[in-house]
Amino acid sequence: MSLLDTPILNRIRWVNRSNIVSSLEFVQDLIVICLCIGLFGFMVLQLRDMFMSLLPPLDLPNVTADILFILILVELFRLLIIYLRERRVSIGVTVEVSIVSALREVIVNGILEIPWLQVLMTCLFLGTLALLLVVRVWLPPTFEGINPEEQLSQRRRSELQNDSQQKHSIPNGYSAEN
Repeated sequence: MSLLDTPILNRIRWVNRSNIVSSLEFVQDLIVICLCIGLFGFMVLQLRDMFMSLLPPLDLPNVTADILFILILVELFRLLIIYLRERRVSIGVTVEVSIVSALREVIVNGILEIPWLQVLMTCLFLGTLALLLVVRVWLPPTFEGINPEEQLSQRRRSELQNDSQQKHSIPNGYSAEN
């Protein structure tokens, strides 16, 4: 039995970085799928509660709050679906969810009922989110099929391959293999 066939070495080969990363990504996908299923079930329950609140006596602020809450849940569901498809969190959807959530709180509580400092902080928060929505347009699209690290890595591999071929060539133009 040689040293290369030992069970310890076989285990070490299995525990390499790519196996660990793919296993963790699989577990992460399972967690996100469970979140999607749970969020979908919660949306159905909230929708049922909203329809029940439409029955007389009609409480308009409560109905408005329910509708906005369901919109927030739909956007969160969309965010999870985008993550499952593209393995990234969408900045735009995240900012939109945050804006709708902040506005929902202001609408539900009433602008006159909220302390002025909290209104000021909410305005600052909404302004920052709006700025982020505008700035994200100029961010480079690194996740839409463009991976700068992979492109640099591929370029470096081709340079190394070209250097290797030049070292093995003979001055009169024939390859060392011929």
